[in-house]
Amino acid sequence: MKLNLVFPLTLALCLSLSAAAQERGGARAGGGQRRAPEPPARREPGVRPEVERRDGGRMNSMPHVRDNHWYGHEAPDDRRFHLDHPYEHGRFERFGPSYRYGIERFDLDHHRFWFPGGFSFVIAPWDWEVAADWCWDCGGDNFVVYDDPDHPGWYLVYDTLTGQYVHAQYMGQ
Repeated sequence: MKLNLVFPLTLALCLSLSAAAQERGGARAGGGQRRAPEPPARREPGVRPEVERRDGGRMNSMPHVRDNHWYGHEAPDDRRFHLDHPYEHGRFERFGPSYRYGIERFDLDHHRFWFPGGFSFVIAPWDWEVAADWCWDCGGDNFVVYDDPDHPGWYLVYDTLTGQYVHAQYMGQ
């Protein structure tokens, strides 16, 4: 009789621990993925990129998101982001935390990638160092795109596996 209760109780315990782990802030969703953060807020010109300060005086200035806070986002008036023709190839409309994408194809030499459906982006040259180590061919829906509120014509591509993001331009379908 006791043996008949072992399996249902073990199953109930495992399910409740799994649900509790996903409810904690900053916990990763299944498959090692982080939850998609809320979009970043628009900032005033002249604002410096915020650095995450950690225990022991350590700092993290890499572009990343932690607890829905976007760190390392460049100032709205940073000249590198000025485009004479913003949205030259059209606007990417399927962005925000409710859309997740896997990579269909990746061109390492040109820092360009395609989502299913032929939607392509090119990563900003100054952000390539951040994205170079990302697992572009890991499978799964690991990427979320956000409209950059501070830099017209640019998007923020967030990697749910690393918690980092880069700037990219939409190159069309």
